[in-house]
Amino acid sequence: MAYTLDFGTPVNTALLIYILYSVQKIVFPSTSTPKTIPNEFKHGYSWMPKEHPPTVLFKTYTPKTLEPFDGKNGGRILLAINGIVFDVTAGRNFYGPDGMYGNFAGRDASRGMAKQSFDLDMLTAVDQPLDKLQDLRPDEIENMKGWIEHFSNKYIICGKLVESDAA
Repeated sequence: MAYTLDFGTPVNTALLIYILYSVQKIVFPSTSTPKTIPNEFKHGYSWMPKEHPPTVLFKTYTPKTLEPFDGKNGGRILLAINGIVFDVTAGRNFYGPDGMYGNFAGRDASRGMAKQSFDLDMLTAVDQPLDKLQDLRPDEIENMKGWIEHFSNKYIICGKLVESDAA
């Protein structure tokens, strides 16, 4: 059975014209110059950011040296979970002074994260020894580990938290 190409139907004619137009654009591309110069690159293009982000060094913190990093006055925000110090400045809306986790800023948040509690009594005073977390249940420890994994994937690890006399 032989098929014949019938240009009598409008669909076949439209398809042929489209194919010929496409082939013509590929074989003979346009070489015309634009009438206007793009202005978004008027002063040149630079991949450099407007300002360099602050350098973050891995440091050893004590509860007292961690405390100033509470995000007040627009400063950096650090918090610790199970001895790992995270720079959570990028999450200022959550961890800043007005954020729902703001009481953890500049502090050891281990117990609060493990127990899913934002209460101030979850925080150990900065002049006290670090919370050993020995009374946590296995499910609370797993919860804390989940927070550590979450923070590790989202924020910069910038230090470790040690006892005041260990620094």
